[in-house]
This record gives sequence, C-alpha cells and structure tokens, in this order.
Amino acid sequence: MPYWLHTLIIVLVIYIAISIALYYLQDYMLFKPEKLPKDFQFNYENQDFEEHNLETRDGAVINGILFKPKGKPKGIVLYLKGNSKSIKGWGKFAVDFTRHDYNVLMVDYRGFGKSTGRRSQKAIKRDLQEVYNKIKERTTEDRIILYGRSLGSGFAAKLASMNNPKMLILDAPYYSLTKVTARYAPFMPLSVLIKYPLPTYKWLKYVQCPIHIIHGTNDTLIPFKTSIKLSKVNPKLTKLHSVIGGGHKNLNTFESYHKMIHNILNQKPLDIDLSTTSIHVKHSSKPTKTKV
Repeated sequence: MPYWLHTLIIVLVIYIAISIALYYLQDYMLFKPEKLPKDFQFNYENQDFEEHNLETRDGAVINGILFKPKGKPKGIVLYLKGNSKSIKGWGKFAVDFTRHDYNVLMVDYRGFGKSTGRRSQKAIKRDLQEVYNKIKERTTEDRIILYGRSLGSGFAAKLASMNNPKMLILDAPYYSLTKVTARYAPFMPLSVLIKYPLPTYKWLKYVQCPIHIIHGTNDTLIPFKTSIKLSKVNPKLTKLHSVIGGGHKNLNTFESYHKMIHNILNQKPLDIDLSTTSIHVKHSSKPTKTKV
C-alpha cells in the first residue's frame, strides 16, 4: 500500500471518529446543567415567589418559579435562561423585571434543576410552547414579554415566531448554534452532526412583535457582529442595543444595561409624521459645479 494512501486512510478514520464523538458528546459540551433534588427548597431574599410544575404530554416535568412584583403586575416576562446551572442561581436576575412591576416566570429545561425528561431541540420547543399556553390561560398575549438569554435566545425567537407576544428581547443571541460551534470545529460537517442547530435567524423572519437585541461589544463567545447581522433579518421591527465594553456573562454589571431594560419596558410608542422629515432627501452622487 502506498504511503500516501495509508496516511489518507488514517486521517479519514480519525476524522470519522471525531465526527462520531462530536455527535454523541455534544449534549455534554452544550449543556451544563445543575440538577436539584425533588425536595429542594428555593430561597430568595426579599422576593415574593411561588414554585410551579408542568407535566408534559410525554410524562416529563418542567419546573419553574414565578416571581411577583410588589406592585400591580403590568404583565409577565417569560425568561429563558442560558445553558448552565439551574433557576436556583438564575432567579436572582428576576429583580431586573419585578422592579418594573412585571411577573417573571423562569423555567428549567429538561435535565436542569428539578425538570425531567429526555432532552432534544424538538422536546424543549414543545415544552416551552406548553408553558406559553399555560400563561395565556391567565393573561392576554399583549401582556407577555419573551426574554431569551444566550442559549435561550433561540428558543425565545422560535416562541415569538409561533405566537403574538407583546415583545421579544434577545440578550447575547446567536445567529444559529451551528454558526457558533463552527468557530471551534470549522472542518466538521456540523450541518449534519449538530442536534441543536437553533437557527435564530430563520425564526426571526416570522416574528411580528417589536424585537430588542442587547449585546456586549466585547463578547468573545458570541461576537457583537452576530447581533448586527441578526438586526438586519427583520429590520422594521428590530432595535439593537449595544452595551459598550460588555462581555457575554457580565451585562448585568453595567448601568447602561439596566437603563436599556428600563427604556424597553417603559417606552411609549413615538408617532412621527415622516412627511415633515428629511427621510426622502437623497444625497447627490455627483458634485455640483459652482457658477462664477
């Protein structure tokens, strides 16, 4: 056997082995769950909350916490968290919305916290739609805000595309999870291998409510340019908010982030008479000659 052929076979075998490993191990690389015992007692100082469980049609249990504001609720924020830990830790971020008099519902995906069931992209999407349906039983959609953080941004975009919430807020979103993983495995056939493609950009096309994208300019995991690209998918409904100097996990430490949340939640529609503006004025492409 020629040396070059022998080398090619070895490289091919290694490539196939890595592909197989990537396919079966991607759940462990993508999800970093914190599992909690069934009798675990949540404890949040100075927050009014109640625990809920939703049994899905395939027998899984989705665990969630409803945080309540001190004042009369203006609506509810369905907060879809990132890929790590459980709502035990994520619950501390509910104050960013309860302080504006919004209820906040946080749920753990399958295999996180107290939630059970076999995890898949299809199953998680179905679970979250069931959660959304339960919310609709208690309030109208014009009072529902979807907030997706990192991993949760894709699922939030999907929910918004299938329903009619008041608004969609994406925090450090990705164009698609396939694009994110391609940065670390550029030579792998990810379109075939990845089980969680989560094409946020495809779903955003069908969203009909206001879309707010928040992203840190120094995010090294999901670059800021990702949100610039996403903002162009549905531009008429999208507003991009940049947190100057913000990374992927520290936006809550920036005063500008909290001002953005305040403005987004409390904004009043601005009705502009465009006929009185310069919107139709175009710059001349050719310089005009000055007569002497």
